[in-house]
Parts: sequence; structure tokens; C-alpha cells
Amino acid sequence: MQTTYIRHQLHLCGREVALTFFFITIMSLSSFGQGMFGLTSSAGSDNKTLSYGFFLAAHTNSYRIKYSDAFMNRTTTSSAGVRSINPQFSPGFSLGFIGILRFHDQVQLLFTPKVGFYEYKTEVNYFGAVEPGGSTNMPGNSNTANNTTMSEVLTSEATMVELPLLFKYRSQRFNNTRMYFLGGASYNFKTKAQDEADIEDLVTTGQDVSLEMGMGFEIYFKYFKFAPEIRFSHGLNNAYRRENTIPEIADAISSIKRKSITLYLNFQ
Repeated sequence: MQTTYIRHQLHLCGREVALTFFFITIMSLSSFGQGMFGLTSSAGSDNKTLSYGFFLAAHTNSYRIKYSDAFMNRTTTSSAGVRSINPQFSPGFSLGFIGILRFHDQVQLLFTPKVGFYEYKTEVNYFGAVEPGGSTNMPGNSNTANNTTMSEVLTSEATMVELPLLFKYRSQRFNNTRMYFLGGASYNFKTKAQDEADIEDLVTTGQDVSLEMGMGFEIYFKYFKFAPEIRFSHGLNNAYRRENTIPEIADAISSIKRKSITLYLNFQ
């Protein structure tokens, strides 16, 4: 089983603080927009059937790793020296364009192609403290009192092209603000060839499909509309390539799926 670390708890705390700061910032911007431009800002092209915009985004991402059945049976796997595999959250950024098809004042279809820059980090902890006399303490040995853990961090960088198609439902406009929810799916692929990815220590495939869901606020200014948004992405495909992963951990993993939390700054 995975070991609990204090820094993992700090990661959770940090995300809660970031989300709190995000919503406080949104409410402040909302008040600013209403106070500066009154009640009737007409920016945002709400009445057009087709409209467009662009966005900048920052994300934190990691793998979702599932252990294999063989990992739980130490006698039948070449990865018996692995104590745990812990995905770590890593920051990144992306940018892209927004295409909007208006069905109704409150219902829209969004196509938001983007290029994202990702870094995936995975901490691998090994058994294997060397005992006096040169023996190695491995799972199953009776003498484990002095056993320590050795660890390494495997890093994989990827530039992804992502093609989300999303439905967006907006509340009715109140002064110069709207709240909205959105959801849909995205097809994603790496710009790196698979042959290049196969030389990494922990290898994943170059294509994926993910579910996307999020929420945000539209804030109307005099000449444009600004929409801060938070969105969650969960990969559906098993991206793990066991045959090309280093043998020390190859048998310990049965599946890898991608996940991310992204803060978008949309301009329309």
C-alpha cells in the first residue's frame, strides 16, 4: 500500500487554499466590474450566434496509478523490491482559443483547442537497505528492523494538443455577472513521437480521451468579457505501456490515467 507522507497532506492543504483564493478573487472582480461600469455593460457579444475568444491557463497535474495484482504477491513479480509508487502533482501551463456556438442565451457549445505543457513526476520507493555482510533486506526477510527505503523520482515531460468539446450552461445575467457550469470530453495527443517516449523510465501512450467539468463566472467589462474558470479533467484510457517501462517497476503497475486541475482566464 502507499505510504502517507506529510508533504502529501500539505499538497491537499495547498489546493484548498488556492481554491479559496480563487473564489475570493472572482467575487472581488465581480464587484469591481459592477461598480466601475454600472449595470448595463454590453460587452461580450452575447447575442451573436458565433463568437470567439482566447484563454491562458495554469494547471497542476498527476497520474492516477493502480497497482497490479502481481505487486501484491511478492513472490511472483520482478518488482518485489518496490515498496510504493506515489504520483506527485506538478505545475504547468497552456493557452488556446475559444469558439462559441450559441443555442440559447443560457446554453452554448464550446470548442476550445489548446496546447498544454505538462510535467509528470512519480516517486518510487524501494526496499533494499544493505545489511552488514552484503545481504539485502527484501520483503519476506525476517530481519526488517533496520530496513530503510530508497527512493527516486521519475519525470516525464509532454506537450499535449487538446481538443475539448463542451456544453456550457449559464445563469441569467445579474447586473454585470453570470455564473456558469460546463462539461464535456476532450481528445488529447502528444506532439512527441511514441518512439521518443519509449526511452523514458515510466512510459505512457501518446493519445487519451478525458472527461472535463468545471465552473466559473463571466464578468462584463466595458469592451470585453472576462471569465475566470476552474476545470477538472480525468483521463479515461489506460495510458500505461508496460513493455517499455523499466523492469524494476514494470510488473508493479496495472494502469495509469491522467488527471489535472486547471485555472482558466478566458477573454471574449
